[in-house]
Parts: sequence; structure tokens; C-alpha cells
Amino acid sequence: MKLRLILIWIFLFMFCLVLAETSTFDVLETKAGPLKITLVGHGSVLFEFNEKVIHVDPFSRVADYTQMPKADLILITHEHGDHLDTGAIEKIKKEDTQILLTQICFDRAEFGSVMKNGDKQKVLGILIEAVPAYNIEHKRDSGEPFHPKNNGNGYVLTFGDKRIYVAGDTENTPEMKALKNIDVAFLPMNVPYTMTPGMVADAAKAFQPRILYPYHRGDTDTNELIELLKDEPGIEVRVR
Repeated sequence: MKLRLILIWIFLFMFCLVLAETSTFDVLETKAGPLKITLVGHGSVLFEFNEKVIHVDPFSRVADYTQMPKADLILITHEHGDHLDTGAIEKIKKEDTQILLTQICFDRAEFGSVMKNGDKQKVLGILIEAVPAYNIEHKRDSGEPFHPKNNGNGYVLTFGDKRIYVAGDTENTPEMKALKNIDVAFLPMNVPYTMTPGMVADAAKAFQPRILYPYHRGDTDTNELIELLKDEPGIEVRVR
């Protein structure tokens, strides 16, 4: 009996350790209530706010979306398969789920409502702004950017008094660097498709997010970004 109890306690202890290591959500307090932020993986982010669930770029390879909370709102940044994953969308979509996406995504998926670069609208009481997302330097062998201008969106979402920027696949564009009052930024760091650590640091120094999550980062060394921003005390880099 004692041995059995000891084994049970060991199992519970190890289980708790696993939960602690795999828990990737943070909670940000806003004037309108707590915002739960989960970096699901790759370019996929989950927000939970005032009993509403917002998914950004759900992607089947990083999570079992049959086990994820159903979406009240889904945001899609662009048409590439690791961002526009209709299989993942179907698993979290409800009858009244609202979906915002780009024109190319709409043409391919044939659902949702289009937001163009620069558009703003309020959904579920959340102000959403579409920010241009594109490459300037990194291009395919053909000379075409991996993400051409006008094709993709990043999104700024305002939860209460907090502004959250999910950049999508982009480089450190003038539009990004001109952003104001960003509390949390998700910036991609995956060469050659998006930014180098130097590009991310350049953008962050320009618009000064209070919290920076490098995401969609492949095998990029996050320590390089941390080193580049070590003299920016106003920016907290969170690696999840």
C-alpha cells in the first residue's frame, strides 16, 4: 500500500511538472478584464477575452484543434497553407463564428469577410486594424517576394485599453515601424521567409512594444534577438 501511494505521488508530481513545462499562456490585465494569450505554435495564436475566443492562423500541425476551444472569431493573415488551413478552421468553427481574412484567402476558401490593408472594424467589441504584411528584401529565385505587398495582413486588436499586434508573415516594413502604443507584439523571425533577428530588433526599437513575442521562428536563435535588445529596458522579450 505504501509503495502504491509513493508511486501515485511520483506520478502526480511528474504530471504537474509536464503541465508546467507545456503551459504557454500568459495573462494580461486590461481595463475591460483579463486577456489570456496562448502562443499555440508556429504562426498560430489564441486569445480568450470576456468569454470570447479568437484564433489567429490556426494550423493543424501545431495542435489538435478538435481539443481547442471553439472560435467566436478567426483571423487569417494570408493564403499560405500554414496560415490558411481550412481543416483547422472547420474544427473550431461554430455556426456564428466570424472569419476575417484577405481577398486572396477569400477567393480560395470562399468564406469569411475581407479586410484590406488599412481597414478597421469592430467585431465582438474588439477594434481590429489590418496592417500591411510583406517582404522588402527576401525574395524567391524568380525575384518575387515571398510575401508580396498588398496580399497579406497583420492585425492590431484592441482589448480594453491594450493593443495587441500579430504581424503575420512580414519584414520590418515602414507601416510596422510607424505603429503607436502597442502593448504586445508577435513578430515573425524565420529567414528567408520573414525577418532576421536584426530586422525584428530594428522594428521593435522603432515602435517600442512593451512585450515582444518572437514567433513563427523556425530554427532561429532567439538569444541573438535578446542580445540585440538588451539595452532596451522598455521591451520585454518573451520566448514561448
